[in-house]
Amino acid sequence: MARLTINGRTREIEVDPETPLLWVLREQAGLTGTKFGCGVAQCGACTVLIDGVATRSCTMPASAIAQDQQIVTIEGLSEDGSHPVQQAWLALDVPQCGYCQAGMIMAAAALLNSTPTPSDDDISAEITNICRCGTYNRVRAAIKLAAETMSTSQKG
Repeated sequence: MARLTINGRTREIEVDPETPLLWVLREQAGLTGTKFGCGVAQCGACTVLIDGVATRSCTMPASAIAQDQQIVTIEGLSEDGSHPVQQAWLALDVPQCGYCQAGMIMAAAALLNSTPTPSDDDISAEITNICRCGTYNRVRAAIKLAAETMSTSQKG
């Protein structure tokens, strides 16, 4: 039995301790926004936040999550899609097929939590998710737009 806090809600989930967090989220918790991409933590489609840090969930065993750690999935980033990163994604039409976008958005949110005004180098270093559609230029622009929005809202 694993005791996990997911999107602010503590859940008791019966699962083999070695089951990757991705499958716990999708199958046991019913949160299907986090996607399976490669299964080896390279593509980033499975990215969630654990205590605010972007984490690839496809290789993270459920047993590696401490009871006091907070897991946030795309469903928990905002209930209504109002997070600045989500809004920037929409404003700039970032997704094409959209499959990788939940992981990309979570990685961007983690970056902006740690680096409120990231440079191009910061974005390149931290956003290592793979987008087969090649929307990288729009991803970079959306991250900068979200950073600007977040900065403006904090001043006002």
